[in-house]
Amino acid sequence: MAGFDFVLCADDFGMSEAVSRGLLEAALAGRVSAASAMTSLPDWPRAARDWAASGPDADLGLHVTLTCGAPLGTMPRFAPSGELPGLGQLAAAALRGVLPLDEIEDQIGRQIDAFRDSFGAAPSHVDGHQHVHVLPGVRTALLSALARRGMSNVFIRDSSDAPRRVARRRAFAAKAMQVNALALGFGRAARRAGHSLNDGFAGFSDFAPGRYDAEQFSTYLAAPGARHLVMCHPGRVDDALRRLDRVTDARETELAFLMSSTFVDLLEQNGARLSRFAA
Repeated sequence: MAGFDFVLCADDFGMSEAVSRGLLEAALAGRVSAASAMTSLPDWPRAARDWAASGPDADLGLHVTLTCGAPLGTMPRFAPSGELPGLGQLAAAALRGVLPLDEIEDQIGRQIDAFRDSFGAAPSHVDGHQHVHVLPGVRTALLSALARRGMSNVFIRDSSDAPRRVARRRAFAAKAMQVNALALGFGRAARRAGHSLNDGFAGFSDFAPGRYDAEQFSTYLAAPGARHLVMCHPGRVDDALRRLDRVTDARETELAFLMSSTFVDLLEQNGARLSRFAA
């Protein structure tokens, strides 16, 4: 069987201390090849220090956050209560074209600056919590914020994939196609701005506790693209996570599977090799 390389990126580093520690455990064990950080959340500075001190063989990027916790600084029109809106509210405003893009661009810029301030380097890649970075309007703000900071060639996640690949994987196809629709035109705009993107994307889940296993993960390895990217959400659970996010115990399930010999055997059986973004 011909093998293939792929990036396995763990999202939500910095969401809470338990999530960050669990995710770092997977990175240090070589079970993920990248992670994406939520720099607007309180655990980020501590998590950045831990990552820098331990030095896992994995990339660390920015997980643009517009739907979880509080923003960095004020956003009087986008987050007048001091808390970021939910995904449904954000997506509806994006589709209507009524987002305050100046505030969103400033917020993304602050999150980039917070990454550099705590980690001492620019992010290796950029993506978005709940795929917000691909939304109409938000994508424009993101590309502008990156350009203003001299980051016009950073790797950006394309959360969409070719429908034929989605169909071949079958699992969570409806969710994948919904994101495809929201991301229409995103890849073209990002490439035109000079960015590199993945070709192939998988990792959608219903986050049912106990369900993340070899059968589910094998669907993510089916029909890989030329630069295949799989997202995952390993971590541990604490009260801070429970206050922020509905996805809790499923993170422990993902971490247990990634740390297992079953995961290693599955990669070997499929000729799949973890790779970093630069490769």
